[in-house]
Amino acid sequence: MLDLRIQQHFIDSADLQYQAAEPLVKPVEAGVHALLACVTSGGKVLVTGWGGTAAAAPYFASLFVGGFERERPELAALALTAEGAPWAALPDDQVLARQVRALGHMGDVLMVLTSTGDEPMLQQAVRSAHERDMTVIALTGKGGGALAKLLRETDVHVCVPHDRAARIREVQQLVLHCLCDGVDAQLLGEQELSE
Repeated sequence: MLDLRIQQHFIDSADLQYQAAEPLVKPVEAGVHALLACVTSGGKVLVTGWGGTAAAAPYFASLFVGGFERERPELAALALTAEGAPWAALPDDQVLARQVRALGHMGDVLMVLTSTGDEPMLQQAVRSAHERDMTVIALTGKGGGALAKLLRETDVHVCVPHDRAARIREVQQLVLHCLCDGVDAQLLGEQELSE
């Protein structure tokens, strides 16, 4: 019984990734172009998430700074966090927004990772990024929630077409890899995808 349940997770995940490939190609490509425009003009990427997606923020930042699968010069990226004692005195929805206002500048990118898009803290971070004339790349699921309504025409919305948080996060992980690979391919030239 348990073995069938485990197999079903693999099947469901693979099925969603296959189904999401076509609708997500254009938004992911737009994300690559936004990241390229940012780093080639001397900007930086601020990346954050909430709940289960928060762990992906430092992962992406480390890949962006250190390189994905090829050696290349460092690219500026920083993961923002909502955890830690200094934030205890701030209103909950301002923790990330203050970091964006302190660190973000015109031409930078704010990347937000969320399953639902309904977290006030992330919505405030997006508002702060817009105040700074930053581009927002939002990786969401479940239609993007309230956060999707805040996005501007110049922002990028990569919305995983699913409602289950675990499946959304699995596809978002693949999207993060695609973004890193796309930036590397544009900066360093095409390279065969190896197995």
